[in-house]
Amino acid sequence: MNVVVAGIEVAGIEPDSPELRVPLPEGPVRPGTDAHRVLFCRTLLDTFNPYEPAVIDWPRLEPDARDRLVSLPIWDIAVQTEGRARLNVEAYAARIADPLLRKAVELNAFEEGRHKHVLSNLVTAYGITLAPEPEYSVPRDPEWAYLVTGYSECIDSFFAFGLFESAKRSGFFPRALVDTFEPVIQEEARHILFFVNWAAWHRRTMPLWRRPFFELKVLRVWLFLIWERIGLARNLGGEKQDNNFTVTGARSVSADIDVGGLIDLCLTENERRMSRYDARLLRPRLVPALARIARRFVRSQAQPAGPPAKPSA
Repeated sequence: MNVVVAGIEVAGIEPDSPELRVPLPEGPVRPGTDAHRVLFCRTLLDTFNPYEPAVIDWPRLEPDARDRLVSLPIWDIAVQTEGRARLNVEAYAARIADPLLRKAVELNAFEEGRHKHVLSNLVTAYGITLAPEPEYSVPRDPEWAYLVTGYSECIDSFFAFGLFESAKRSGFFPRALVDTFEPVIQEEARHILFFVNWAAWHRRTMPLWRRPFFELKVLRVWLFLIWERIGLARNLGGEKQDNNFTVTGARSVSADIDVGGLIDLCLTENERRMSRYDARLLRPRLVPALARIARRFVRSQAQPAGPPAKPSA
């Protein structure tokens, strides 16, 4: 994987790369086909944003805005999560034989590492103190690690979309900081879009005898993630930061919105961010579906009359 270079050549992507010369499919695309693989890989590669963390101009914040940012109980684990994600995705990329798919997964890993650099620079810029990072180890089962990273991002990104928009509307984050951090949030949308299409393609192209074992592995991943989040929710009141942005982030930035309103906002933002991409690609379905089911049992509090909030650009 190449070093970041301003302009085009980033993470091994060059203008004349053979992977970028693979033509996009035309017409309907059936999941699990070669055309499907080309479409979801090319979508990730073609929508790459070559920003460099080192040159991001972090806006100066007023003392109260900086204090709100520093008080968020997410920074240690946010940096650590991106560090583990890069290693997990990179380990899976190393075992892929197909050149186009490997290039796309390598780009995914590069972007996870870039998110870590962005967060590290942010905490440095605003004087946020982090705990020492643990040593990151290469996963023994790269497929398991990639599934954990992918499905975890499907959960956390869905809620992050709504929380980010809520913080933007409420003024919790200054507009300049929101605009600076927007590319990272949109990259997470690209990642989960790529992941759910990879998962659908992967399960349809593996030998039939492997599919039951793969589905059992996916089930184990979901049970692991649910158990992890239950444990983290129990520890919410402790001093130690947890790695559930959904729980800690919601508590910190959405005090002015009730649970029903937050779910509605997450659904709206998820659809808006996914609408930017080719309609032939599969969309994440499980987390939005569970959110819609939960929404039926949640009553929104009455909101004061006033003009509706303007959607994000």
